[in-house]
Amino acid sequence: MTRTLARGIYTPLPTFFQDGSEDLDLESFKKHVQYTASAGTFPVVSGTMGEAPHLSASERTSLIVAARSALDDIGLDAVPIVAGIGATSTRESIQLSKDAASAGADFAIAIPPGYYAGPLMADNMAALRNYFLDIAEASPIPVMMYNFPGVSGGTDMDSDFIIDIAKSAPNICGVKLTCGAVGKLTRITAVVNEPSFEKQYPRKIASAPFLVIDGFIDFLLPSMASGSSGAITGLANFAPRTCVKLWELCQAAPGTGSYVEAQKVQNLIANADGVAIKIGIPGMKMLLNRLFGYGNKPRRPLMPMSVEKGDVVMNHKLMKELMAFEADLEGGLPK
Repeated sequence: MTRTLARGIYTPLPTFFQDGSEDLDLESFKKHVQYTASAGTFPVVSGTMGEAPHLSASERTSLIVAARSALDDIGLDAVPIVAGIGATSTRESIQLSKDAASAGADFAIAIPPGYYAGPLMADNMAALRNYFLDIAEASPIPVMMYNFPGVSGGTDMDSDFIIDIAKSAPNICGVKLTCGAVGKLTRITAVVNEPSFEKQYPRKIASAPFLVIDGFIDFLLPSMASGSSGAITGLANFAPRTCVKLWELCQAAPGTGSYVEAQKVQNLIANADGVAIKIGIPGMKMLLNRLFGYGNKPRRPLMPMSVEKGDVVMNHKLMKELMAFEADLEGGLPK
């Protein structure tokens, strides 16, 4: 089945582990895939939130297979899967892309290598350019670039670089910007969203257009006004319907009632995200453990959040307001 890289909200899924052994907890993972996808979001497997650097290649494959099975089991066979393939070498990233495609992923997302960041990568744009061009050429599925300086040794791809890759590699299907730069986003969308871009630089696969996607949802409303195609946000792990609601409202024309409501929901999400963004992977796992009973431990050396800090997060006024709004949308949180 050919699946489309859709505009909208994507959920970067955590990877859940068995207590003690740290083996994959695929049953919890499948339940969470179904919960977030049923709300209208699209799954991202083995990304930053999924602790990709802590996973073996075979574990990444197992997660993709589990995600595809979970979606198909509830009739969401048309929902695409995006899989993280970023690694420290081009060779490994290419192999991960092939493994992902064989396991059932429809699209891949690759972050710049961070181990040799600095003079060897960030200051050598030819090396970084070749990294993306080589992966895109060899990958059997379209590849999205991932700009996240915080976890890639400070490597921050600018708009000129991203536009150049978009023009040079027809198998590149977009970019995720986890850098909070609305100006950068606007400069990129000003080029790639023009009808002339697709005519002059057609994508290798028609179902994979070049999308510019936020890595944060706290400014989705203004970024959509600049041409953003959605957001990949950790908030969708526990408030997926609220995130989708914001996406839908953001498409209303300014001055309408829906647009005013969009501003209110954006404020609600931005305030809660200001809390959520500080808790990291341990905090997200704690929160999901409290809500759904999944394992709360990240893979070592990361440590779980303490009960005391967990209580502070769960009882924070802004988080409670968001979860109450989410509960109203879905008729109550699952037990």
